[in-house]
Amino acid sequence: MDLTSLLIQAIGGAVGGAGGGKAVKQSDLGPIGNILAGLAGGAGGALATGGGGILGSLLGAAGEAAAGGIDIAAMAGQLVGGGITGLIVQVIVGLVLNKLRK
Repeated sequence: MDLTSLLIQAIGGAVGGAGGGKAVKQSDLGPIGNILAGLAGGAGGALATGGGGILGSLLGAAGEAAAGGIDIAAMAGQLVGGGITGLIVQVIVGLVLNKLRK
């Protein structure tokens, strides 16, 4: 796993977390909370799968970088995979924390 893959998935997770808080109102943790939960989800998903990403592994879009160039399809797969993982983690964490607060 390389640092670039981790950063791409973490950024995707942050965006997914921000969207998750807005899409599922019961899971909203505020702007910073949503972003941090999504960031952790995106980065955690990258680490758990060795940098390939869950969605990228299923779709085959997160392959090795092209020799001497940038593999845009792999980067897009990692960004989307991190975003979906971040969204899922944010919604779960938000629902649990907001339920415990009541």
